[in-house]
Amino acid sequence: MMTAPARPYDVLLVEDDVADAMLIQDALTERGTRNLTQVDDGVAALEYLRDPESTRPDLIVLDLNMPRMNGRELLAVLKADEQLRTIPVVVLTTSSAPDDVTGAYRQHANAYVTKPVNLEDFERAVQSIDAFYLDTTTKLPRQ
Repeated sequence: MMTAPARPYDVLLVEDDVADAMLIQDALTERGTRNLTQVDDGVAALEYLRDPESTRPDLIVLDLNMPRMNGRELLAVLKADEQLRTIPVVVLTTSSAPDDVTGAYRQHANAYVTKPVNLEDFERAVQSIDAFYLDTTTKLPRQ
């Protein structure tokens, strides 16, 4: 059993699959209070991140395959933007293709996790991301 985080934190989930988004949200809320914002694609993610009224996320969980602007394109924009590049980005996707993994790390993804097919393994993977990035690592001070 994992413990609740030391403080509530903000996660931006960029995921167009409604079922996967619900599973991720359930896995995160199982560990305690957090502010999760979910958007369907890279365009919506950039709109959220560039809106001065939006809270800067402590972590971005990013799918690769989405409409309008996919995760690969969004990752490139995020890591090229001086204001956004310091936000940790974990790619959480169904693809385990070597080109996708290599491409994500070349675009400076902080981690790459292939979505497990088994529900229990899926929840465990999301909770591990949660525990590492939001409990274990030292976060940047709020801006």
